[in-house]
Amino acid sequence: MANPLISKHILLGVTGSIAAYKAAELASKLYQSDVEVYVMLTEAAQKFISPLTFQTVTDKKAYTESDLWGREGHVVHVHIGRQAELMIIAPATANTIAKLAYGIADNLLTLTTLAVNCPILIAPAMDVGMYSHSATQENISVLEKRGVQFIGPLEGHLASGLEGIGRMVEPSVILQQARWMLAQDGLLKGKKIVITAGGTQESIDPVRILTNRSSGKQGYAVAQAALDAGAQVMLINPSSHLIPPTGAKTIRADTAADMYHAVLNEINDADALIMAAAVSDFRPKKMKSQKIKKENGYNQIQLEQTEDILVKAAEVKQKSNPKLILVGFAAESQDLIANARKKMKAKHLDLMAVNDITQPDAGFASDTNRITLLFANGKSESLPLMPKIEVAEKIIAYLIEALINK
Repeated sequence: MANPLISKHILLGVTGSIAAYKAAELASKLYQSDVEVYVMLTEAAQKFISPLTFQTVTDKKAYTESDLWGREGHVVHVHIGRQAELMIIAPATANTIAKLAYGIADNLLTLTTLAVNCPILIAPAMDVGMYSHSATQENISVLEKRGVQFIGPLEGHLASGLEGIGRMVEPSVILQQARWMLAQDGLLKGKKIVITAGGTQESIDPVRILTNRSSGKQGYAVAQAALDAGAQVMLINPSSHLIPPTGAKTIRADTAADMYHAVLNEINDADALIMAAAVSDFRPKKMKSQKIKKENGYNQIQLEQTEDILVKAAEVKQKSNPKLILVGFAAESQDLIANARKKMKAKHLDLMAVNDITQPDAGFASDTNRITLLFANGKSESLPLMPKIEVAEKIIAYLIEALINK
């Protein structure tokens, strides 16, 4: 599944706020994502930023109030509005939000907003007092009831010099929200996919842990690919420096036991489980209550095996959820295919993704991966070195075939 932003028509409305400079960055990011970007500026917006700026970063004319009264002014709002597959207003002032709530169409942007037949995303930007005012809050509530989505604002330093809620969210965050909104009617719409990611941690004492080198990048990429296909994603992962993809519901699971219980709680009504996490195979039988002194050594640490999550998931599939598709990952350093086939058979998997962790460009923490896909029917497919998001798309393509096109 490709990024749902590609080749989409997005209308970006810009209103009179100092945050208008962020709109130029957003327009640029959209254009770089292969989006057809159409920009409209209110008269107030032009006090902060010029139409030429947007034309430069989108390679398209930016529309202003003068276009409403040109030779084709009577249809320009309809023409552009009907092309739009998503409308974003960023920044959106309190004034524009009020006009939209009451259906006032006294400029090109508000007129076009009434003409669009697509989802609308609004990113407010205003002073803290204006945002918290009951009139603004009521207007936002009215629009939300009509299906308009809001993102932000954030708390921080405002143009007035005050601190509070009113800052427009960053363009990268709006971009991710737009990506998620455009994926809602994907092929996996209505399907629940449970995905695990990252490496678990087992405490030895209050200071030390047993863990592994997994970064969580591949699991997060799988989550993004599933979201791009319209799936409902439950991402189960340890605390991580990675930002979960927009739209995913997350559950923190630091230990193997945490992940075991979280997975079992989620798969009873799931359509697929993708175990991309590197779960600890062993843990200390008992965590020491005090830090172990190095002079005492570590030769008395006793280990026990952790729960095998996929084995238990296979039992759930057999007893109560036969539709559940099980996908596992195997990180191997020797006898890759033989070891992976053995695991696949023991855990009754539908698909296994196996990679050689000895390769510097395809192991933990890398942005690329080189894997072999093993299928339950005995077939296999070796993939060349590719970005982890492309590996993820291959796995999600398999799910689409299994869940939708079977």
